[in-house]
Amino acid sequence: MSDIKRYKTEPLKCWGKAKELRANYYKEYKEAKSKGGICWSGGAEAIDVIPYAFGDDVHSLTAEPYAAAIAFDPEFAHRCESALESKGWARDMCAYMRNYWGSVLIDEYAFGGPFPKPDFNLQSGFCCTHAKWFQVLSLWEDVPYFNIDIATIPFWKEEFPNRLQYIVDQMHESIEFIEKVTGRECDDERLIEGVYNDSRTTSLWAKITELNQNTPAPLDEKSMYSLYVFTTLDRARKEFVDFYEELYAETKDRVDRGIAALATERFRLMSDSQPPWAFLRVWRYLEQFGVVSTGSIYTIGLEGVWDIADDWSLTPREDLKSRGVELKTRDDALRAMADWHMRRPIYAMFYNADWKSKLMMQYAKQWNCDAAMLHLNRGCEGTSLGIMENRAALIKTGLPVLTYEGNMGDDRDFDEGRTIARIDTFMEGLGLKKLT
Repeated sequence: MSDIKRYKTEPLKCWGKAKELRANYYKEYKEAKSKGGICWSGGAEAIDVIPYAFGDDVHSLTAEPYAAAIAFDPEFAHRCESALESKGWARDMCAYMRNYWGSVLIDEYAFGGPFPKPDFNLQSGFCCTHAKWFQVLSLWEDVPYFNIDIATIPFWKEEFPNRLQYIVDQMHESIEFIEKVTGRECDDERLIEGVYNDSRTTSLWAKITELNQNTPAPLDEKSMYSLYVFTTLDRARKEFVDFYEELYAETKDRVDRGIAALATERFRLMSDSQPPWAFLRVWRYLEQFGVVSTGSIYTIGLEGVWDIADDWSLTPREDLKSRGVELKTRDDALRAMADWHMRRPIYAMFYNADWKSKLMMQYAKQWNCDAAMLHLNRGCEGTSLGIMENRAALIKTGLPVLTYEGNMGDDRDFDEGRTIARIDTFMEGLGLKKLT
């Protein structure tokens, strides 16, 4: 296929560092108590800057990334799922929640040894699953629990002072809760430091993913799933900020030098929702057709923070220090953090199918996508809410759309052969043949 354009490509230089950072995160949580530290658990959306203010020996286990790690190992996932189902819990609940709960029930940690019991659970509930997830766990584990109710729409187009205050008041209460549980006092200077770090991390991830608007795309989505994880583990941690500074510089350099994630890129795809973690090889199968998956609203907006204009165009939001925001008090820090995170595109998926459709159409435009591949994800009702309406909206713009059924956390709901056959048929309809 000598007529196929081939771009220069090379591995990411910081890939090894990313693997090391992730391994250390789970190791530190496992060993925290034995070293006199504190460990806590909660969702990836928990406002982790609050525990960060209680010392550098406070370590977290965020639930969704941990459950995804379980899903990546089907044999372990099956044992977790079977343990839960034997207790009468239904298979149509959140797959991440089921994996995590099963790990607790069989008392096995995905990274070796018994499951490390947290000192407390801290959650931020913006879907029905999140609040109940750790309420149930706290009863099973007999540990204190605090949930911050996010029940408010995002702050994209309009400010909502009363709704912001509702979240800030709960954040203050969560500090009092942690002080009571741990016997430590909140370090307000460390809290402010953490807020600045958090905003820098999530701003950088938005800027990194924005670079994928270039052709050739410097990153492929399968790799991005491993790279975005640090924004879901501990956004306030300085070493993660430093990693994203490094990743941003390297990705920008790849753009400047024309380095491609896929040397044979000739077709650009957008995806949707969490992937079926046990079958990430599907993304490599797409590459046989010269197809690069550039990302999705989920990939860029789960933790990336964006400014969203009236026409729905997306621009990475500058971090708080760059915006000249000066934080002097605890209330300043909490207010800035609440406002900051209520601007993430991920909330569109859970509140309004029309909002998500508009963001998806804008993504396809800005990232120069030729088609969309949508995951009818049985494992997450939130990210799949209104997905067929999203499909219809994209088709109306003239964008070809492929859908496939699956589950991000339970491989029993994914038919690999059928999905590959659907991809083959879709590509044939687009006139794309395998290059190898």
